[in-house]
Order: sequence, then structure tokens, then C-alpha cells
Amino acid sequence: MADRTPLIAGNWKMHLDHLEAIQLVQSVAYHLDPEDYERSEIAVIPPFTALRSVQTLLEGDKLPMLLGAQDCHWEEQGAFTGAVSVGMLKRLAVRYVLCGHSERRALFGEDDEIVNKKLRAVMAGGLTPILCVGETLEQRDAGDAESVVASQLRAGLDGVDDPASVVIAYEPVWAIGTGRTATPDDADTMCGFVRDTISDLGGAESAARVRVQYGGSVKPGNAADLMAREHIDGALVGGASINADDFAIICRHHRS
Repeated sequence: MADRTPLIAGNWKMHLDHLEAIQLVQSVAYHLDPEDYERSEIAVIPPFTALRSVQTLLEGDKLPMLLGAQDCHWEEQGAFTGAVSVGMLKRLAVRYVLCGHSERRALFGEDDEIVNKKLRAVMAGGLTPILCVGETLEQRDAGDAESVVASQLRAGLDGVDDPASVVIAYEPVWAIGTGRTATPDDADTMCGFVRDTISDLGGAESAARVRVQYGGSVKPGNAADLMAREHIDGALVGGASINADDFAIICRHHRS
């Protein structure tokens, strides 16, 4: 854990226009001290329409927050109406790109093959993918949580030489936006399983370096306990990330 810098990333989903985005980032930054940025990487993942505004703010005010994108296309350019390429994101100083979020899988029909194409395109463009994996409630109740997550990891990381170059976000689907959260022990156990699977895929050294986030109803009240666990290297925050006070508290989890 000492060699793995936690990553706390706020996924805003389809919330906030570019003006609201500026206001939110300014408010979060007001609450954070240099020590907070030294202990963790802190990233915001706005909608595409707010990326340029947030980039300009971060660069203009010299804020050490990082920028992420919620999705991308695997092709560099072409007749893909509504899509955004990795190259476009790179020009906006995007550092991280989500791949395989459960909402993309469930609502937009993205299968493991598509997730892998996007992940490899992100890496080829010099950006860092955040590969999202996690089981549904039905899969968990059937005892299939580990097999589902292992399958998503193997497929998503197919063709990747060093899995530690990818951030993994374990997000139990049943805990996203529901108010339900895996207990810190349960979350740590599954994040440990993710690490064991990475060891099988890329070796023990890669498993020791890979960062594994927890996502799924992360809130100010549970963030410190979750991120104190051995195998959890930060959080992928949903709803709480569009509330400046809540997200700042999560970013300052080490102060608890």
C-alpha cells in the first residue's frame, strides 16, 4: 500500500453544465490543502461538455487536480456520430478514462470485447484507463461474484502486458446509486481478489503495484474506513462527487 498512491476520482455522470462544473471544482479546491494532494491523486470526471472549461480552470489556477473522461471510442477518427476519440481527450489534458462502467455495460450494451478495445485505445494514446468491474445482486446471491469479476478482468485486460498500468475500479453493481454499500471488510476482500487475479495474469510484482479503487455509494461517512483497508487504493465516487462538501471530505479521508 505504501508504494500505491490512492486515486480518488469523482465520476459526475450526466450532471452539471460547464458553468456548474467550474463552480464545483473551485469549491472543492477551496477545501483542500497541499497535503491532501500529496497523499492522494484527486481527479474529476465531468461530462464531455465540461472538459474544456475544467481544463482551463485547472491550468489557469494551477490546481493539482487531474482530469478524467467518462468514455471514449476506440477509433482515432471517422464517421462515429456522437463519439469522442482518445486523441481529442489527450488534447484536453485528460489523464484517466473510464472503461467498462456498469452503466455503459448495462444501458449501452458494451460487452467485454468493446471494453477491451476502448482500454487498449486509451493505453495506445498514452492515457490511463480505469477498468470498472463488478457483479450484479443476482450474481452475488448466486455465489458468482468472483467468477464474474475474474472474467471481466481477463477480458478487459486481454493484450495488456502490464496490468499495473491500468487502474481497476471494483464497483459492485448492486451498490451503485442505491445507497447500499459493501461493508469495508467485504469490499477489501473483493479488492484483494482483484489483486490475486492480477497476480495470475501479470505476476506478483504487477499485483503489488496495481491500484484497486472501490466504488459504490462511497460517502463521507464510510470513505475513511474503506480506504484504510489493505487492498483499497482510493475510490471511484459517484453521487457524492457532485456535492463539493461531500467530495472534499472524501478527498480528506486521511484526516479522520
